[in-house]
Amino acid sequence: MSLGTRDHATIWHPFTQMLTAGEAIPIVRGSGAHLYREDGSVLLDAVSSWWVTVHGHSHPHIADAIGKQAHVLEQVIFAGFTHPQAVQLAERLLTKLPSDMARVFFSDNGSTAVEVGLKMAWQYWQMKGEERNRIIALDHAYHGDTFGAMSVSGRSIFTKAFEPLLFEVDFVRSPGEVSLEEVLADLEKIEARGDVAAMIVEPLVQGAGGMLMYPPEVLEAMMAWCRERGILVIFDEVMTGFYRTGKLFAALHLDAQPDIMCLSKGLTGGFLPLSITTCTQEIFDAFLSEDRSRMLFHGHSFTANPLGCAAANASLDLFEQQETQDRVAQVVAIQAEGRAMLAEHPQITNLRQQGTILAMDIVTGGGTGYLNNVGKEIGKWFLERGVLMRPLGNVLYVMPPYTIEPEELRKVHRMIPEALAAVTQ
Repeated sequence: MSLGTRDHATIWHPFTQMLTAGEAIPIVRGSGAHLYREDGSVLLDAVSSWWVTVHGHSHPHIADAIGKQAHVLEQVIFAGFTHPQAVQLAERLLTKLPSDMARVFFSDNGSTAVEVGLKMAWQYWQMKGEERNRIIALDHAYHGDTFGAMSVSGRSIFTKAFEPLLFEVDFVRSPGEVSLEEVLADLEKIEARGDVAAMIVEPLVQGAGGMLMYPPEVLEAMMAWCRERGILVIFDEVMTGFYRTGKLFAALHLDAQPDIMCLSKGLTGGFLPLSITTCTQEIFDAFLSEDRSRMLFHGHSFTANPLGCAAANASLDLFEQQETQDRVAQVVAIQAEGRAMLAEHPQITNLRQQGTILAMDIVTGGGTGYLNNVGKEIGKWFLERGVLMRPLGNVLYVMPPYTIEPEELRKVHRMIPEALAAVTQ
């Protein structure tokens, strides 16, 4: 019995209609930008396997670090205990993050990193004795699939089934779709309706909501509005972190800095689940008390897992190498080439790039949105030709591992018009 058949009999896959999906594609090995199927064929991973494999698959430096750590310490309760990998990772990250970041809180995935950030912000005001209990978020935001993360995500097919259970959030129009003046007008209306604790944003690129992009100066102005009113700012850098925007963190494109940051995905180079929420010293200090009831009540069994921290430290080793930084710059440059090549295509609109991310909207009669079938058909077309792509409905994007070879990335760009001709005619 094949691996795909065995899978189909036992496993429920994410974001998948299991009745019609058919058997999952068995992958038995990965190396660099390539995935190897059970039948021996090879796939070029043009989306970094859900945006996590920044250094490519099975990078030996990270694999070796995990193996070594497994022989030393695999797990220890993190309430009241610590270990060298966690301390080293926290120290190293704080030197690379914006200077306002002072404390590191570990959890296990992007959604929970956001949950922690929201809890920090909400409870911070309680610790200060102020009734601030409203959150501002952006239309089309996607912050994860746990209930708090869904609450601050734009209302969509992802959240529809659970909307009666989500807490109320004030949404403003996306700066990727409307002008700064319109966004600021939305913010002014919100301020009049209640005390705001925090604003949460995906800085510069709203990922799963459609790869909506907006410039740093727009975010600077939104943050200035928050600063004038004492509103905390949370950056969800789960996707944008680790050079996706061209810099190590999207926050480094700005002069203003957030109060809280959420990191995951590329943190371990895609090897192991791990996430981090960082905050300013002021936020941390607000929780300090002789009263134990004033602590931050959040934790996970695998908080700061030593294997995950070892993977993250090894990933940072690679990011500190000039070779990796050169590869990032190379991807940015070749994505710009692709953008120029595709600029006049009649079936492409809103062609855009931020750092290593290239995205475009496909003109189709099927409308827009995640369930637009054109994305499924384009993904299938590429798959049949040995390339893994996963469009967001009619939004097609290329977000490769930094180890992809230049000609491989150029090949993906050249295939896009062919795919559109085959699928949208």
